[in-house]
Amino acid sequence: MMKSNFMDKLLDGAEVEWKKLGEISGLITTGKLNANAMEEDGEYPFFTCNENPFKIDSFAFDLEAIIISGNGSQVGHLNYYNGKFNAYQRTYIIGNFIDGINIMYIYYYLNHTLRAYIVKNSRKGSVPYITMPMLENFEIPVPHLENPEKSLEIQEEIVRILDTFTELTAELTAELTAELTARKKQYAYYREQLLSFEEGEVEWRVLGKISEYSKTRISSESLDGTNYVGVDNLLQDRMGKTESNHVPKAGNSTGYSVNDILIGNIRPYLKKIWHADCEGGTNGDVLVIHPTDKNINPKYLFQVLADDKFFDYNMQHAKGAKMPRGNKNKIMEYPIPIPYPNNPIKSLAEQERIVSILDKFDALTSSITEGLPREIELRQKQYEYYRNMLLSFPKEEVEK
Repeated sequence: MMKSNFMDKLLDGAEVEWKKLGEISGLITTGKLNANAMEEDGEYPFFTCNENPFKIDSFAFDLEAIIISGNGSQVGHLNYYNGKFNAYQRTYIIGNFIDGINIMYIYYYLNHTLRAYIVKNSRKGSVPYITMPMLENFEIPVPHLENPEKSLEIQEEIVRILDTFTELTAELTAELTAELTARKKQYAYYREQLLSFEEGEVEWRVLGKISEYSKTRISSESLDGTNYVGVDNLLQDRMGKTESNHVPKAGNSTGYSVNDILIGNIRPYLKKIWHADCEGGTNGDVLVIHPTDKNINPKYLFQVLADDKFFDYNMQHAKGAKMPRGNKNKIMEYPIPIPYPNNPIKSLAEQERIVSILDKFDALTSSITEGLPREIELRQKQYEYYRNMLLSFPKEEVEK
């Protein structure tokens, strides 16, 4: 009812006429250049089928236009530009609209419906792509076309509302992202404080003295998506793991136990690490560190290894340029700070204190990391609701 009342008020009895894009635009064409024609320090934007333009030294167009990716993974992606630019041969340029047409109204409508139209009108089984007739015959609902001035007023109001929601959504996303960044910095600061020790406060022992790489093996029959850990289902930035989609069907894997520490050994800078809370298996791309010293709290060891200092150290000694891999021998030489080494009871109590504080920060950071994207998603859905309300016109009720 809200949608009906709002649109009825906005249209104020105006007829909506469906016009082909080729009827309301004076230009539908493509660029002429190859995608590799870009120049790093070029003066003008060079639009290809990527989301963002590159640069080039020459221009072929000088107008206000909607620019559409014609193929590839970003097919149907839209850019708006006003000025001099150039374009790839599979990138479409639409402009020179007739009087009474607001280009941003067309932009929003295309952005709302074009991708589904492309998929529907592409050959079944083929990769979706745009053809010139597809764009020329794409239909746009134009309110009050017989009165260009009134038509523009309606289009401009729709654009104004959508511009406002777009801006608000962008602002909220930026604010929430900044909030998340600030909380992560705060967490990193306190982690640094808790895991930094003055000379004489701790004894430094290399990792190999208090742990070892797992020597156990586990049968594939004992593994499933919940307890098999590959490097692909370890999450970046110390965020744990997800279920695995690739579980070995035969043979044995490296086994891990509760309290073992699993570290992704490919591209250490991704900071993939998980403190095991179950038994399971993994492969050679994941290191399984098994604590062996009963005077070391496994959670404390995990927190030390989850620190940026360890990942920086790991990268310094990694092997391989394109796909760096951690050096297993050097990893076992990483120094671990042991508080009160001559008093095991006091040492374990201090380790537990540090773990308790860092666990709380971990929980807070995880909550924010999960909660903020959900908040952004809700705002995006709210925006999409109003966009759908403003750009949905009942074709069957309108005479073409």
